Parts: sequence; structure tokens; C-alpha cells
Amino acid sequence: MYSVILKKSADSFIKRKHPWIFSGAIERVDGNPSIGETVQIFTLDKKLVGFGSFSPSSQIRLRVWSFNTEEEINSDFFRRRILAAAEVRKKLIDTSQTNAFRIINSESDGIPGLIVDRYSDFLVCQFLSAGVEFNKGILIEILSELLKPVGIHERSDVEIRTKEGLQPTQGLLKGNVPNELSEVRENGLKFLVDIKNGQKTGFYLDQRDNRKMLSEFSKKKSVLNCFSYTGGFSVYALASGSEKVTQVEASSSAIDLSMKNFKLNNLDSSLVENINGDVFEVLRKFRDERKTFDLIILDPPKFTESTSQIQKASRGYKDINLLALKLLNPSGILFTFSCSGHISPELFQKIVADAALDSGREVKIIKQLTQSSDHPVSLNFPEGLYLKGLVCCVN
Repeated sequence: MYSVILKKSADSFIKRKHPWIFSGAIERVDGNPSIGETVQIFTLDKKLVGFGSFSPSSQIRLRVWSFNTEEEINSDFFRRRILAAAEVRKKLIDTSQTNAFRIINSESDGIPGLIVDRYSDFLVCQFLSAGVEFNKGILIEILSELLKPVGIHERSDVEIRTKEGLQPTQGLLKGNVPNELSEVRENGLKFLVDIKNGQKTGFYLDQRDNRKMLSEFSKKKSVLNCFSYTGGFSVYALASGSEKVTQVEASSSAIDLSMKNFKLNNLDSSLVENINGDVFEVLRKFRDERKTFDLIILDPPKFTESTSQIQKASRGYKDINLLALKLLNPSGILFTFSCSGHISPELFQKIVADAALDSGREVKIIKQLTQSSDHPVSLNFPEGLYLKGLVCCVN
């Protein structure tokens, strides 16, 4: 096995057991490991501290598999990690009500770069790092053996793979091809999911707990759902007795699928108004028309992919929150989110606070939200916390 020797500056990462080691922390590499190959990790004073996958193209040069120097990184290692993650989900998920959830959450489940989501009888995987790509065959066989899906589909069609020296890819990995639309259950409600072409792995599973919470606030309310995608929040709102739901979404196909989801749950689609357009433009139009709502949901896509874009992203978040705050009726409720990992919870709260000041409204936070429980965050990997949400009461 090849070896990587770390600089003294990497000691803090090792002590904290952080799973990422950057290129600047490496003194030298002994040998010529292949992309994704497992290597031994040594300190500068030649102490073995663990094993990781080597990624020569990435700034994250090593992703640590284990800090246990007695452990072998083989099929048994991956089987234990996958089984442990699956056991946690058994305790978290009531499968009689929900059959769409995350089983493997990358670094936070001890398999850096691997995402595995279950959609009823299918698994959808993302192999996002060189290490899991190198071990893909082993991982697919173990997932098939332990979780017994009808099929395993890959959705590694994301640009982040290029940073690992890998090409985006997608397609069937094992078993049956998923249908054009797959029906799943979430908290007793039904949704159609496009596994092969939908955003992320088909559905925003990380918002499941927050969608359920929305039900507590939306009865007899007029609701504006911005960036509505396939109507996740909208279905919960109507199912809990909203008077009217207005959806704003740039994708006409996503709007079409949302209408199928209303029908699937026997909800009255005549209570839904769909606007196919840019959220920023639509919110400004509503402001100019003095249109108001009782409850507004802002669940935008990621506004930044790097630290260099934080300032621009912050302006975008402030703009939509400022516009939304001006559209809320007295005692209105704002559900506002950021899924940008580079935007910290503290920064996001400050952005919303600045928007509140500029709006001239009195705004109180009544709930702080995050990703659903099947998207855990390892305490050694705080970067795993990416979804921030606030429920605000506006007077």
C-alpha cells in the first residue's frame, strides 16, 4: 500500500478526526497511487494515523476512510459502514408512512463521497469522490446484498465530480430500470418522483421534516410557494387545509408534475395558481401590485458553489427575503431557507435580519430548521450541515 506523509500543519485535522486532508497539508507521497486508491496516512514523525482515498486532481487530496490503524479497508469495512447507516435509518424512519429517505449521507456516515437515497424499491446513488468511484463495484454489490432493491440507479451527473478528475455520469448500475415516474410515500402523502432526470436524486428528501412542520402553520392560509419544484411544500399546505396556494417555478415540467401530485393525493387543484417564471421578477411584480399572502415559502436552489461567490449569493438571499417580507399580511409567516454550504447559519440569519430592517417590518424567529434527520451531521464534519431554515413571524 502506498503512503502519504503529512506536514506538521495537518496535526489539528488528525486530532479532530476531520475526514478531509487538503493538498497543502501533504509533505510528500511515497509511490504513485491511482486515483481513488487507498493509501496509508503518516504524520511527519512517521506515525501511522489512518487510511484514506487518494485524489491527485482535487484540493481535498485525501478523504479519510478510518483513523483506526488496525482496520483494513476492504469489502467487510464497507459492509459494516453501510449496515450501521441502514440500522440508524430503521430507528429514524416509520416506513409505513415514509418509503423515500437517505440511507448513506457521505462523510457523516463514514463513506466520504457516497450518497444513497431509497425511493420505495429503488436505490439512487451518487459517487462524488475518487475513493467511492474506485470502490464502486464493491459498494454496488454490498448495497444490493444488504438492502435488496429492485434496481440501483446512478445520478452522478454533477459537476463536482470534475474536481475529483471524474466525468459526470448517470444510468442503471444493477437490476431493473426505474419507471419514468416512481410513486413514493412521505409522512403518509404520495409523490411522483423522476429518479432518472429530476433535481438531486429526484426529490428534496432533506426537506421532509420541514414540509411536515409547514402543516402546523398553513391551515386556512393563503400560501405562496417560491421555487416550488414538484410541489412538495404545496401538497402539505393543501393537505392541511390551505385556502389557496400560489406556486412560482421556472420549470414548466416541474409544475406539470406538481399537478399530478395534487391529483395523486385527491387534493383540489382549483385552489392552486401556477406561475411559470423567475421568482425575483414575480415577487417584484407582486410587490408593485400590492398583492399579499399569509404564508410564504422561499426554498431557492444553491446560490453559491465557492467562497468567492458568498457576497453575490448574500445579495440574492437578501433580495428575495426583503421582497417576501413586504408581501406578508400582518402576523404572516415566512419559511425561508438556504442550502448553500458556504453560507453559515449565522450569516444566513444576519442576511434575513438585514432584509427585515430594510422592509420596515417587525420580524421574530419562531423556529430554526435544518435538514431532515436521515441527513445526519457528524460532529467531526461540520461541513455536513448545509441546509439552514428560519420560520419567522412578521408584523
